[in-house]
Amino acid sequence: MGNTLKCKPKKDSIGDGLVSRSKRVSKSQRMSEELLHRQALAMALQQHQLSQRFEGSMSRRIGGSTSSRRHTTAISESFSNGKQQVPLCLDNVETKKIVLVHGEGFGAWCWYKTISMLEEAGLLPITVDLTASGIDNTNANAVTSLAEYAKPLSNYLADLQENEKVILVGHSCAGASISYVMEHYPNKIAKAVFLTATMVSDGQTPFDIFAEELASAEAFMKESQFLLYGNGKDKPPTGLMFDKQQLKVLYFNQSPPKDIALATVSMRPMPLAPIMEKLHLTKENYGSVRKYFIQTLDDRMLSPDIQEKLVRENPPTGVYKIKASDHCPFFSKPQSLNKILLEITQI
Repeated sequence: MGNTLKCKPKKDSIGDGLVSRSKRVSKSQRMSEELLHRQALAMALQQHQLSQRFEGSMSRRIGGSTSSRRHTTAISESFSNGKQQVPLCLDNVETKKIVLVHGEGFGAWCWYKTISMLEEAGLLPITVDLTASGIDNTNANAVTSLAEYAKPLSNYLADLQENEKVILVGHSCAGASISYVMEHYPNKIAKAVFLTATMVSDGQTPFDIFAEELASAEAFMKESQFLLYGNGKDKPPTGLMFDKQQLKVLYFNQSPPKDIALATVSMRPMPLAPIMEKLHLTKENYGSVRKYFIQTLDDRMLSPDIQEKLVRENPPTGVYKIKASDHCPFFSKPQSLNKILLEITQI
C-alpha cells in the first residue's frame, strides 16, 4: 500500500519560532478536539429527548481494480500534527460514499471522529442508526430478527440510484448487518470493510464468533447477568447490555476517558435476536463483494486470535492490523483507522 509521508518542519529564522508555532498548533488541536467531543456528546444526549428518527433513518454528519491475492498491512498511529498523511487521488474512485455502520449498543454518534476526518479528505461519510439504536426510538426488546434490525441500512441501499454504489464499514456485530445487505443488495456495494467485526460464514450466527471466548450459547443464556428479559423472566431473553465496568474492560481498554464517558451515557441495550440468527449467504451475492478486514491488536472483546481465525476461514481481499487498538479504533486509534479507510477507498 502507499507509504506514509513524513512532514519536515520548516526552519524558523528566530530560534524559538518553531517551539512557539508547535505550542500554537498543539493548543489549536486541543480546542478542536474539545469541540468535537462537545458536539458528539450533545448528539448522543439527544437520543434521550428526541422521538423522531433521522430522515430516511439516515444522517450525514457535519462536523479501481484489485488483486485477488490477500495482502496484510500493519498500521500504527503515525501522523504529524493531525494532518492527513495519505496521498489522495479521488478522481477515479468507484465511490466517495462510505456508510459507517455501528456495532452492538452503539449508534451513529460513535463515528464522530471518523466522519470529520473523511469529510476533510473529500469523501462523503454517511451514518445510520440501526433499529433500536442511537436515537431510533424502537424498543430493543421488540426487535425479533436481523432483517428488522438492519432495516434502516436496507432502506438506504434500496433507495440508491440504479448505478450508485457505496463502501460499507461494519463494526463488531455490524458484521452481520453488512453481510445481510451484501446478500440482498450486492450491486449497490463496491466494497465491504469488517472492522474487528463478525465476518460469518453461511449458516453461522454472529454469536458463534464470540462463543469461544464467552461460553456456549446455551450456557450463556442460562448464566449471563447481562441478559434482558423484556417479555418476563419466564420467557426467552430479548436483549443484552453490559454494565459500565464491563464496557471499559471489554471495549475501551485503550480509548480516551472522554470517549469512554460519552459511550457509557450513550450506549443502549442490544437486541438479542439478530445476533442469534443464522445468516444465509451465497457466493453469487455475498461472495461477489470485495471484502477487507481490519484487525485490532489489543482487543479484549474479539481477541486477535479470533480475528485471525475469521480471516483464515473467510479469506478477504485484504487485511489490515492496527497496533495498540482496543475494540473501538474510532475512539482509540482514529487516525490509523482513517488512513486505512482512505487506502481502501483508492484501491
